[in-house]
Amino acid sequence: MLNFSRGSINFFLFSLLILFAASCGAPQTLRTVFKNQTPYEAYVAKIKDAKLDQTALGQDWIRAGEKALQDSITVTLPFKETGYFSADKPRALGYKIDAKRGERIVVNLEVKARQAMLVFMDMFEAVGNPKHLAFADTVSNTLVYEVEDDVQHVLRVQPELLRSGQYTLTIKSEPTLAFPVAGKTSRNIASIWGDPRDNGARLHEGVDVFAKRGTPVIASSPGVISRVQTTPRGGKVVWLADRDRNQNLYYAHLDSQAVTAGQRIQVGDTLGFVGNTGNARGTAPHLHFGIYRYGQGPTNPYPYLHDSNKPIPAIQVDAEKLGNWVRVSSKAANVRQQPSTKSNVYRQLTQHTPLLVTGAYASWYRVALPNGSEAYIANNLVEATTKPIKYEKLASTTDLLDGASTLAPAKDSLAAGSKIAVLGGFNGYTFVKAENGELGWVQDNVVLGVR
Repeated sequence: MLNFSRGSINFFLFSLLILFAASCGAPQTLRTVFKNQTPYEAYVAKIKDAKLDQTALGQDWIRAGEKALQDSITVTLPFKETGYFSADKPRALGYKIDAKRGERIVVNLEVKARQAMLVFMDMFEAVGNPKHLAFADTVSNTLVYEVEDDVQHVLRVQPELLRSGQYTLTIKSEPTLAFPVAGKTSRNIASIWGDPRDNGARLHEGVDVFAKRGTPVIASSPGVISRVQTTPRGGKVVWLADRDRNQNLYYAHLDSQAVTAGQRIQVGDTLGFVGNTGNARGTAPHLHFGIYRYGQGPTNPYPYLHDSNKPIPAIQVDAEKLGNWVRVSSKAANVRQQPSTKSNVYRQLTQHTPLLVTGAYASWYRVALPNGSEAYIANNLVEATTKPIKYEKLASTTDLLDGASTLAPAKDSLAAGSKIAVLGGFNGYTFVKAENGELGWVQDNVVLGVR
């Protein structure tokens, strides 16, 4: 395996720019060059073709992408995070989403960098071996995906090698279908999927939307009217074939119908009017709306129609800390799996534990712990490491390490008697600033107190 010294990084960067110029130059994207590959797969192929997978940096980049799929952070939508990608440490982000069939997941990424930077965004099903579902174009940095199954999904976000920049990622969900009653929204749904019917003999296979008699019932998708009929249970009904999604939309209890079988329909066309026919006679006028997937039967319409009015949370923390070190300022602090006090505690940290800020969400920082794992911590529990806790001297010559571990590579060698600024500590290691300004870790047993 090849290793790069810092002195050779600039040459390596230049080589990479030459290597990818032909396939990544505007206006082409990696997808247009490699027809049968995603942009991410095409990039990995280029890395391997250039033998960069035999370098430590190339291997770290590939491993980071794999790790993001297994070690992702669960987020609640809508979600907005800003963070920093550092060129010297390959990194990939993994976001786990509890997606529901019928939702449309919309991901937008904004990047601020001195040099043009490719960022790969890919969506996977997080069941067993991750199954690739969708990718973003490397130019637009937007990913849109209609969820087909009620399973957890993972969004992976990874920049190309040797590029630094700040990112802002927004993830939200939206309905795939237009709301079927004019002037109403999902907040007007009164009876939901699975409610008992006929004294528990059956379950409700749809949702009910109550409205004034005669309110227009509209097409939720383009399609073809497959049936217009009257039935004992549904009363006056209309069936709309949504062939793009392999499903039928069912409109029941109509006061009257306004379409005929075989008619082509566009979103928003009037299909009929709200009533209470069929077994709804005697109840307040409402529309029963159902979805029946081809060959699979009924499915819950709510995610197809639900339009959350929850605002995207604003970033409320000091953006200057992005990409920089902070430390725990309180006597003890909890880091959590999600940016919420209701989330499970990942670990409790002691005062002065150093943390590298990798992102920010609302009033929370996303941080890398000294052991390499990532979690969230409230911004009022940390402080900048710009002011040393104290100054000390080294008892003996020692390596300045890149991490709090004996396996971490040495960044420099510090002579016995060297004066160091102590910035924090973790598990038998002291986080220090050397006299030349470089940050790193030394073992506690080589440090002598000065004041």
